[in-house]
Amino acid sequence: MRVTMLATAALAFSLSACQGTTPDAANAQGASGAAPEVEFLSTPERRAAGLPFSEAVRVGNMLYLSGQLGAAPGTMAVVEGGIQAETRQTLENIKTVLERYGSSMDRVVKCTAMIDDMSEWPAMNEIYAEYFPGPKPARSAFGADGLALGAKVEIECWATVD
Repeated sequence: MRVTMLATAALAFSLSACQGTTPDAANAQGASGAAPEVEFLSTPERRAAGLPFSEAVRVGNMLYLSGQLGAAPGTMAVVEGGIQAETRQTLENIKTVLERYGSSMDRVVKCTAMIDDMSEWPAMNEIYAEYFPGPKPARSAFGADGLALGAKVEIECWATVD
C-alpha cells in the first residue's frame, strides 16, 4: 500500500499545538504576532546529490526530519543484515541529523515508522526501544510497500531544539 502524507497539514497542526492557536492562526502568525522562522536544512553533499527534499526543516523550536533509511553514511545503499541492522542504521542516521541541527534523541517527541513487512514488527521494535530508553516519543506506524532503495524500514521524527 502506498501512502501519501500531507506534511503541510501536519506542520500547521504542530504549530498550533506548540503555540496554543488554531491551525489557521498558526499559518498567519506565531504566538508573538510574528510568523515563526522557517529554515530548510540540508548538507552541501545532499544538495549536490540533487535529492528533492530537505534533510530537516526547523520551525521555531521544532525540528522536522525527513524520513531516514538504513543507508550506510555517504552512500545510497541500505546496510545488509535484515530488519534489525537496517533499523539500527536508520536510528543512527536520525541521531546524526538531530545532532547536526542542535537536537538529540532524548528531544524526539514524535516518530512515524513505515515498515515493509509487518511480520518483522517485533524485531524492529527491539532495536527502536534501545534508542529511546526513557520516556517514549509518540509514534505512528504503518505497513508500506515499496520504500526507497528497497528498504525494510523508514522512520521520520520531530524533535525540539534550543
